[in-house]
Amino acid sequence: MSSVAHSHRGHPPAMDGDRSYVSARTGYTGNGSRADGSLAPQPLAQPQPAPVPPFYRICGCIECYNPKREVLEYDYTYDDVNGNKPPQGYPRIRERGEYYIDSYNGEPWSCSFGTAESNGIWFNSSDQAGSIMSALVWLLLLYSSVTVTLLTITEGIPVSLGMVYNMLCAMALACHAKTSLTDPGSVPLAAIPSERQRLMKDSHSMCGQCQTFKPPLSHHCRICNRCISKMDHHCPWMNNCVGANNLKHFLLFLLYTWTCAAFALSLFGWNYFFCADDDCMFHPIVVHLVRFMTLLCVGAFLFTSSMLMNVCYGLMTGIGTIDRLKKKATNTMGQSDEEPIPLKDVFGIQGWHTWPLPVDPIFEDFDVVMGYCMPQRLDRERQFMEYKRPIPEVQAAGSMELPKCINDLLPV
Repeated sequence: MSSVAHSHRGHPPAMDGDRSYVSARTGYTGNGSRADGSLAPQPLAQPQPAPVPPFYRICGCIECYNPKREVLEYDYTYDDVNGNKPPQGYPRIRERGEYYIDSYNGEPWSCSFGTAESNGIWFNSSDQAGSIMSALVWLLLLYSSVTVTLLTITEGIPVSLGMVYNMLCAMALACHAKTSLTDPGSVPLAAIPSERQRLMKDSHSMCGQCQTFKPPLSHHCRICNRCISKMDHHCPWMNNCVGANNLKHFLLFLLYTWTCAAFALSLFGWNYFFCADDDCMFHPIVVHLVRFMTLLCVGAFLFTSSMLMNVCYGLMTGIGTIDRLKKKATNTMGQSDEEPIPLKDVFGIQGWHTWPLPVDPIFEDFDVVMGYCMPQRLDRERQFMEYKRPIPEVQAAGSMELPKCINDLLPV
């Protein structure tokens, strides 16, 4: 099971004072010679901020990750241990606002289904009703696809329109499978508050069921038996929770299902009101399938419309369904201080071409989106900043004799 490559905000590299100290240890003067006048090889190139090219943008508004900028103009596979090659200069200084990609796969490798932290494949099998409702979604969508295919075969509608509808159904089913089998944002047992949360708050919430840190806007799902980051609700039609990590797939499923229902109703409405010729009449046997499918499309259109408005309201206000119900019950909706959810925290920063596809998003800052941080991730960031720097060569001392002041203190 492949993990999503999450990007995190990088820290600035070593200060200029540290680099000047390294160059001072080499014993070179400003003209490229030693202090005694003898010529010496040139020192390591001093790091200079390279001109920063404009961010790679798609449609002029979404900043995307550019792999060429991530290497910072430095070849990490460059081998100059034997001294046969000239030393390589320092990497380019990371500009403010740049990020590094943390592609470490920390997901469990066990081929097991479940919602526990040790399961390799996320699947909720404890809710029988949810499993039935989730299977019913596939059955109804496949029924509608078969009906439209029969209309195409009997020449009731053009082949091109049948292909469009089947493609929409395939995308809806793919998004449904992705929503059901994707971890919605379960909080690991080792989760800790992020640095920003530690600076802003003196105390943090703990889940009484999981006995772990409970990020803001997260809730414990009694069906999944896990705390879910930015949990909106538990959807029985998905047989899964809707959280920060699968909100994109859930929203795409609603959009594709809504489009399928509207498209089918448009086809049936045009045939019912404007068809006055025998060439466009539906086959008598297929008519019975179309009648049931019409009722199905009306119900799906109304339901997905209300759910789309619910999700859009949550994105614009930053308040999920569970939090909104709690605030309405206590009459505290006017005291809400949540901020709207940016679209990059839902669809990621890969670009607009990935928005309609059920692929996992790459978040700009995974810790901010999920509301927690992992000690392992912080340790990888520390190693990244420490070991991804060139180590200057240590110059041999001119003499191995200890100073006289030290020799006088040593025992005879």
